Amino acid sequence: MGKTFFFSDVHLGTNDATAEAHKQRQLLAFLKHVSENGERLFIMGDLFDFWFEYRTVIPRGYMAVLGALSQLKENGIDLHYVAGNHDFWVRDFLTEEMGFNMHFDPIEYEIAGKRFFLHHGDGVAKFDKGYRLMKRVFRYPPNIFLYSLLHPDIGIPLAKWVANLSRNHQKDREVDDRDYRELAQEKFREGCDYVIFGHLHQPILAELDGGVYMNLGDWMRHFTYAVFDEQSLKLHHWPTEAE
Repeated sequence: MGKTFFFSDVHLGTNDATAEAHKQRQLLAFLKHVSENGERLFIMGDLFDFWFEYRTVIPRGYMAVLGALSQLKENGIDLHYVAGNHDFWVRDFLTEEMGFNMHFDPIEYEIAGKRFFLHHGDGVAKFDKGYRLMKRVFRYPPNIFLYSLLHPDIGIPLAKWVANLSRNHQKDREVDDRDYRELAQEKFREGCDYVIFGHLHQPILAELDGGVYMNLGDWMRHFTYAVFDEQSLKLHHWPTEAE
């Protein structure tokens, strides 16, 4: 029975060195677990706190994780990445070098006859009008080109500073998932069986009318992930309980 794994919001590259080292150790152990037990992996956005694809530069600190992901592909794991709000400038590295199927917009995906709606979750909240505008600005090709002209020693610290401001702003907000539940129920009416989000950094699993709604939590505080074993979808904490 093939298992499909889901996780989100690792935010590799945060400034706290101790927390970063712990996070990477846990993530590498988890990816080894996926390699040994999984058939498919969905990273549901914000693996990196910041990622920009310069032509010849990969930011320091990511190589061990990139190596583990490459090994997953070598082992035959089907890899998918659903882009999040820290993934504006992901381009072709993950597809061409790592073998990922990249999804820059929400998708529907069928597994074992069940329909999944998969969305990082950015822009779902009705009050996120400013973010939806910012997303268009950041994805505008001339802006990407202008940023690429900055030397990485300037561009990367600048982007990390902006990402940290955004994360601290979100951290101070009380989690309100009403708009997420509303979208989930809309998708259930359209025939989906499962709806999975990230972005809120809060693990949530709920049976609603028509299907199962989940938010994946994060790998900054909760270290949570989901497994679909072709029968049911469950939320777990790492190090894992029995799946």
